[in-house]
Amino acid sequence: MKSFIISENRDSMLGMKLAGIQGFYSLDPEEIEQEFKQIVKNSDVGIIYLTEKAYFMIEDLVMETKRKVLFPLITVIPDRYGYQKQQGIITQYIKESVGL
Repeated sequence: MKSFIISENRDSMLGMKLAGIQGFYSLDPEEIEQEFKQIVKNSDVGIIYLTEKAYFMIEDLVMETKRKVLFPLITVIPDRYGYQKQQGIITQYIKESVGL
């Protein structure tokens, strides 16, 4: 199983690439959405990492996908500057995990 990162931050994407994780970089929400849809269909990918800003660009699609599919695991990570939205991040993860 492979991991894959979708990022709007070049440094975060390159850092993950140094760790052996392939990825996609773009600042365009439409390109990020298209790549996300393709990667979800790829059975070789077990974990999809989204940087927080990339996640916010396609939040509705990600949440809909999380509700419909159990695999791959989709998780949001901070970029090199940390989380932009600090408050309630753990509560948000619990709600996403439970499906609320």
